[in-house]
Amino acid sequence: MPDTAHRLRHVEHVMGTVFTFDIRDKPTTAIHRALAEAVRHLHRVNAVFSTYRPDSHISRLDRGEIRLSDCPPEVHEVLALCEEATRISDGWFSITPSGTLDPSGLVKGWAADAASQLLYDAGAHHTCVNGGGDLQLRGQAAPGAPWRIGIAHPLRPGDLATVITAHHDLAVATSGTAERGAHIVDPHSGQPAVALASLTLVGPCLTLTDTYATAAFARGDGAQRWVESLDGYEALAVLSDGREWRTPGFSRYGS
Repeated sequence: MPDTAHRLRHVEHVMGTVFTFDIRDKPTTAIHRALAEAVRHLHRVNAVFSTYRPDSHISRLDRGEIRLSDCPPEVHEVLALCEEATRISDGWFSITPSGTLDPSGLVKGWAADAASQLLYDAGAHHTCVNGGGDLQLRGQAAPGAPWRIGIAHPLRPGDLATVITAHHDLAVATSGTAERGAHIVDPHSGQPAVALASLTLVGPCLTLTDTYATAAFARGDGAQRWVESLDGYEALAVLSDGREWRTPGFSRYGS
């Protein structure tokens, strides 16, 4: 069970954002080692996948300086996951949204997923790994108490759109314009997606939850029907005019 008297927290600035580790298990030597390995993993991912680093594998691959066969195995894994996400989303998820190779819409969630798994394998079964506002939750926040995550309202600073309650392992990802403006591109038109102000998706693991949140946000008006077609995912969207919609099962998680 979680032990809040021995709570372990760590904040790491990496991948152009902030990762926060909140571990509610007694911090054993194995857990400390796993946390250190998780942090190293995030920095390795940044070195391989950063589109802002000219020496990263993904930047060099995009420029044609190296071939896919020259890249480490995680590049093959990520590109295969991206290809599958593109297929499932009917092209609304894209690794070339602005014409250059950019799998970052999947990489952050994938990296956080792996970090969470490292902790779990070391015995940390009650954890929250937060990668820039997208979270992988495991276990409980305290004995008998679920994790509760406030989701900021994109149009009303200081207000919450909802509070997510996680009674079991759950991933939560939000795509929107509040923090970074209209940065998600409609891959079919090449223009910023503006129909939604935010979309919060809950699902079983952060890799696909984060990816599908991006795809749903880019899809805009057709997002609700598409999310409802996915097994194991629920969503809350705030439209650019302030209206909201929720998928039928979202009430199990959000207030």
